[in-house]
Amino acid sequence: MELEEISKKVRKDIIQMIYEAKSGHPGGSLSCTDILVYLYFKEMDLKKDKFILSKGHAAPALYSVLSQKGIIDKKELKTLRKATGSLEGHPCIKTKGVEVSTGSLGQGLSVANGFALAKKLDKKPGYVYVLLGDGELEEGQVWEALMTANKYKLDNLVIIVDYNGLQIDGSIEEVKTLDNLEEKIESFGINVICCDGHNMTQIGLALAEAKQNSTATCILANTIKGKGVSFMENSASWHGKCPSEDEYKKAIEELG
Repeated sequence: MELEEISKKVRKDIIQMIYEAKSGHPGGSLSCTDILVYLYFKEMDLKKDKFILSKGHAAPALYSVLSQKGIIDKKELKTLRKATGSLEGHPCIKTKGVEVSTGSLGQGLSVANGFALAKKLDKKPGYVYVLLGDGELEEGQVWEALMTANKYKLDNLVIIVDYNGLQIDGSIEEVKTLDNLEEKIESFGINVICCDGHNMTQIGLALAEAKQNSTATCILANTIKGKGVSFMENSASWHGKCPSEDEYKKAIEELG
């Protein structure tokens, strides 16, 4: 199946899950869908590599991808955010395929550093991939973790930023600007690559280039919050909101 077709299925799952749960985060889940699909269906060796969703509120996207890979049962998707269900609102290590519980923003990169350093110390193959939100970069711990990644030359670490320009309270610029982000990250000794986070070819090329560097690499993946659903695209209001019945129907129709 083409990666784009898998992404379409994942986006439909996201809308369905959040609608049935009556809560959740559609905007950021939709924006990182293509990145997750490429990682799980094209890039990662799940026996050697690890993935950490630092922006844990995008859990619906991860859960759908895990179900598409057959790691969790698709029936579990209906349990999102339900007290008696198996899928929590943010990733929990009790869920098969989830490496670490996340959701408290800013912590995922530190955990990824630990995994990557452990692989080096144990001389084990494989890469560690971690996905952060751009609003998450306002957390100081992220920048401390970048210094650590540089100190230990973690060339088996690939950091990906879902760079959609919006967070819960509005645009990144309005809340706490990330001006000159590429230069800032490079100044910490981290290699930076920019790509279109919805273009599978560009995602693949960026990941391939990341593996050629002698230290950690950060991929700034330019994305659209709410990607795939017209009335959710580029709208901070859809950071964490459940669609109404009419909105749900319209979204599913648009996704085909």
